Amino acid sequence: MYSFPIVEPDPGHTKLRLSREGLEAIERITNPISSVAVIGPYRSGKSFLLNQLLSLSCDEGFGVGHMRDTKTKGIWIWGTPIELDIDGVRTSVLYLDTEGFESIGKSNVYDDRIFALATVMSSVLIYNLPETVSYCSPPLVVFIAVVYLAIREADISRLSFAVELAEEFYGRVKGQDVAFEPAKLLWLIQRDFLQGKSVQEMVNEALQRVPNIDGNKNIDMVNQIRDSLAIMGDNSTAFSLPQPHLQRTKLCEMKDAELDQLYVKRKEQLKELVASMVRPKIVQGKTLSGKEFVSFLEQILDALNKGDIPSTGSLVEVFNKGILEKCLKLFSEKMATLDLPRPEVSLQEAHDKSRDEVMQVFDQQHFGRHHAKKSIVQLDEEIQKVYKNVILQNEYQSSKLCEGLYTRCEDIMDQLQVLRLPSMAKFNAGFLQCNSSFEQECVGPSKTNYEQRMMKMLGKSRSLFIKEYNHRLFNWLVVFSLVMVVIGRFIIKFILIEVGAWILFIFLETYTRMFWTAESLYYNPVWHFIVATWETLVYSPILDLDRWAIPLGVMVSLFILYWRCYGRRKYGSQLLPLYSSNKSSPNRPRTD
Repeated sequence: MYSFPIVEPDPGHTKLRLSREGLEAIERITNPISSVAVIGPYRSGKSFLLNQLLSLSCDEGFGVGHMRDTKTKGIWIWGTPIELDIDGVRTSVLYLDTEGFESIGKSNVYDDRIFALATVMSSVLIYNLPETVSYCSPPLVVFIAVVYLAIREADISRLSFAVELAEEFYGRVKGQDVAFEPAKLLWLIQRDFLQGKSVQEMVNEALQRVPNIDGNKNIDMVNQIRDSLAIMGDNSTAFSLPQPHLQRTKLCEMKDAELDQLYVKRKEQLKELVASMVRPKIVQGKTLSGKEFVSFLEQILDALNKGDIPSTGSLVEVFNKGILEKCLKLFSEKMATLDLPRPEVSLQEAHDKSRDEVMQVFDQQHFGRHHAKKSIVQLDEEIQKVYKNVILQNEYQSSKLCEGLYTRCEDIMDQLQVLRLPSMAKFNAGFLQCNSSFEQECVGPSKTNYEQRMMKMLGKSRSLFIKEYNHRLFNWLVVFSLVMVVIGRFIIKFILIEVGAWILFIFLETYTRMFWTAESLYYNPVWHFIVATWETLVYSPILDLDRWAIPLGVMVSLFILYWRCYGRRKYGSQLLPLYSSNKSSPNRPRTD
């Protein structure tokens, strides 16, 4: 097998792009994937170190260069994964070789992207620190010098990036089987000066702040690195590796027997350490297969290529995107369960409650302790967009409901205007019922507008009814009195009915003639008594004479007809004071 690139530089050597040929080989892997990446300055022995970890010669493994320009371009991968059983799970471990920092013809931002991508994609990140200081330096000074000089000033921002990842992600998922777990950092110090103390003890001591009474900027910078790296805590490990041989340019030609035996021993220990640190890559709560690893790589690369400088914030946005969409869907589902229309206050309360619940879910699941604010703002903006649509739906449903109630009341008022038997009591009952049902059933933002329309319509209908009421009642009473005269004289021949009907007719006609207009009658106490009597007869909660006028009229007509034809023969005429006529009597006296 051989090594091949999975990420290559673009023509301008500022951004990264995927190498499809290499990715196809990764996509065929079905086991959970873990990856080990080596980073560091160019010509620091990264490719040689990876070959040593894989037990490969320089001819078999990653290409090793000794020239001033870097041999590795972008990120390369060894084509044959190492199969390991990790916690009972068969895991494919990929080894990644990265392009060295600060090689000729590259920009710092390109190095930042390489560093960021390796940091995010790897399960174990080996930071290779080459020999840079003299053997006579005190151990603590040596280590600080290694950190400060070997990494160089340009790497301070890269270390800050790694620490930001630890702050944003590691502190949240530590000890939990969830989401993106940053790579474990392995400081590999290639020196043979470390004596008396373990390299880990020296790392711990080196990460302690030192006083800076004089305000030296370099000490401040180193203290800043100390504080940042200390955050990673047990997520970082240090390991020392002596030089394999003094003739470094000939290392590829040497066998293990020719190398320093302490180096060979430590190399085997390093293999065991790396194997113990390796864990399947976990993203959003699950391990990654080959296809998922490639998809994850595409997401991260797209995020890192955005803008001029790669940032932790852009990565946080990538990881929060799915959670944001899930929370937004949850909010939409909660709002969809609301019964619309509803009052604006109630809708706002439901919105606030749903938003608080969704924000609580997002707070529990989102990534990023500092850079998540942008995602929170974005979620809030999306929630407001959904809420605006709900407001529009509520307004539409409210307008539709209130319009229907308004139209129903308008029809009722129109029907009350044309009652066969005009009744103020029935009109008032219908008026109150219509107004009450509208107040109870019309809800939402359109209620205020329709209330105003409703009041105008009801007021207009009431004024028109009152205006026509007395006039129609007057005509009804005139007709009624004449009808009763006919009935009392010619049909049932009941003199009291005829007399009463004549009195009513004469009162109505003579009063209007005496006082010029019928309107003057409406203020007379007698008229008020007549109206009260009429209202009592025409409408009550028990009997609505307007509704039953025709059936009752038919029944009365049938009764009168029956009485006229059969009642007098059977019961005689003594029940009613009927008219008597002697025209047919045999004893009727003659007149000349």
